[in-house]
Amino acid sequence: MSRSSQEIRLAERPQGRPSGRTWELATVDVPEPGAGEFIVQIEQISLDPAMRGWLNDVRSYVPPVGIGEVMRAYAGGRVIASNHADFAVGDAVRGLFGVREYAVSDGKGVDRLDLDVAPMATWLGALGMPGMTAYFGLTDVGRAQPGETVLVSAAAGAVGSVVAQLAKAKGCRVIGVAGGPDKVAWLRDLGLDDVIDRKEGDLLRQVRRAAPDGVDVYFDNVGGELLDAALANLARGARIAICGAISTYNDETLAEGPRRYMALLVFRASMQGFLVTDYLDRYPEGIEAISQLIGQRRLVATETVLEGGVAAFPDALLGLFDGVNTGKLLLKT
Repeated sequence: MSRSSQEIRLAERPQGRPSGRTWELATVDVPEPGAGEFIVQIEQISLDPAMRGWLNDVRSYVPPVGIGEVMRAYAGGRVIASNHADFAVGDAVRGLFGVREYAVSDGKGVDRLDLDVAPMATWLGALGMPGMTAYFGLTDVGRAQPGETVLVSAAAGAVGSVVAQLAKAKGCRVIGVAGGPDKVAWLRDLGLDDVIDRKEGDLLRQVRRAAPDGVDVYFDNVGGELLDAALANLARGARIAICGAISTYNDETLAEGPRRYMALLVFRASMQGFLVTDYLDRYPEGIEAISQLIGQRRLVATETVLEGGVAAFPDALLGLFDGVNTGKLLLKT
């Protein structure tokens, strides 16, 4: 059967915030699957802050997306044609398929999804890369223990909302940081002990008020001023897990580094970056732990799904930086 597929390609590298010139919308023919291949009809595309970093031609943990290449993206869909022994027509799958309507795959890096356990959106969110980032960042890097105070930035986002709920499930005192009264109220409904509205400013004072005895674990998704505020309010032996710095991703010049890093010395603290891909062989552990909490209603998996298909990707991606999402942000194809 002849099929065509829309796809988003990188047209030019952005300087600062991506614009319409950054992208090209193309339509291509989808080839029939060869031996050991299958075709996926993509239903949902994951929108992640890491995508902005993949556009920069700099040394990083993965090569940048090349000019003219399909934009890299995690996505979920269903197999509609298959010559692969392990993937049958009708299987729900997820993988690094890119921003497109159809993808041809050889199965490498592709997971089959059990939609009786959770819907596809959750497999891309709380049971996907964001959830695994939260789980291993909190347990292995942050080493959070019951009774400790955990500060989470971007706590209403895909990773932060799972971190906050995992920390509560561990018996920690959890402080979330988010932007605006709606997100603050949502986090309070999740049961967080305190919530800081970053839009109210003076983050150093707000963190000190919320954590008078200091922060034992800071899970950082934001960087910038909030990282400095956390450094100024550490408890002795604190751990900082560096997951991301979304506040700086669209800066046109190199962001200013943390000014209060000597707090690491004063409080005998540590700050460590990590990548979720370092834990691929342990994903079943994280999926089991989070699935149990969802089943026990101790963790709420939340997604914001945008409409508009592949053509809407340029504007949908900017939504990450404008804070349009509560929980995981997805684009429906």
